[in-house]
Amino acid sequence: MHRCKRRLFSLILILPLATFAVMPHGFADSGRPALPVRAPVPQAAPAPPLPELSPAAEVQATGQAAIPTPRPRPPAAQRPERPMFGPPIPETPLHAEAVPAAVPVPPVRPGRAPGKPSTGEMFGPPAPKMLPDKRSHAERPTTMPADETACRARLKLLGAEFEEAAPQSDDDGCALPFPLKLKRLAASIDIAPDAVINCAAAEASARFATNVISPAAKAEFGEELATVGQASAYVCRPRNGTRKLSEHAFGNALDISRFTLTKGTAIDVEPAPPAKNAKFLSQIRKAACGPFKTVLGPGSDADHALHFHFDLAPRRNGGTFCQ
Repeated sequence: MHRCKRRLFSLILILPLATFAVMPHGFADSGRPALPVRAPVPQAAPAPPLPELSPAAEVQATGQAAIPTPRPRPPAAQRPERPMFGPPIPETPLHAEAVPAAVPVPPVRPGRAPGKPSTGEMFGPPAPKMLPDKRSHAERPTTMPADETACRARLKLLGAEFEEAAPQSDDDGCALPFPLKLKRLAASIDIAPDAVINCAAAEASARFATNVISPAAKAEFGEELATVGQASAYVCRPRNGTRKLSEHAFGNALDISRFTLTKGTAIDVEPAPPAKNAKFLSQIRKAACGPFKTVLGPGSDADHALHFHFDLAPRRNGGTFCQ
């Protein structure tokens, strides 16, 4: 019993010493428990790369809409440079449609009126010269020949009204040495507008209007002829589609587009006139072949679709050409 007590007492004495011996370093010095030493943490292995998400997957993953990526700007070479001076040039929108550049108009040359090109100025070769006609270079008498004087006397007897006009000539061969400005075909028959014409064609027209046209109008419409509407008399030009001078170039032709009667009835020369007009026009056209050497009108060609062409072209043996 005594031995057991002594052992218990020894354990009580030894226990504080053993506790002191196993205390962490620094605990006894500071009187406070020392912090535990941190063990080294092993470095984490790199995580594998995450797969790229589509815009829809990003929205589902983050819960927010993806921010749109701005469209790339065009390269600097395609953008206009700013001018050194003056206001900046407005930039062209990326999707603007290309506008074709305006076709440049050449300036009018000084001293030349617009709409009157000189020979050879138009594209292509110059127009060929007219074929010669013996009337183009006929001798020009200084005084009026006897046949011209006699013609004028006959016109006055028919009741025609006229005045002398200036001679006409042209480098292309057009020639009208003794023209008239015809104002009336007879005392009661006008011609409108006034016609510059040679005396022979004026006389033939006056006789035809008095002796043929006016009686035909009276028979068909109950009215006499009041006015002949002329479309062309003297004009310096070739025949259509040829190099030969037209009879108009010598004042030797008259184109008629309308007949107006005394009560106001107007009959136009046209391809398909009303039946009554057609009958009258047909009579006039047939009767003209003889007093005139050439007769053309609707149906002859497209150029004569709206008028009668009457002329005194010189033909062999006094022949005629009527269509």
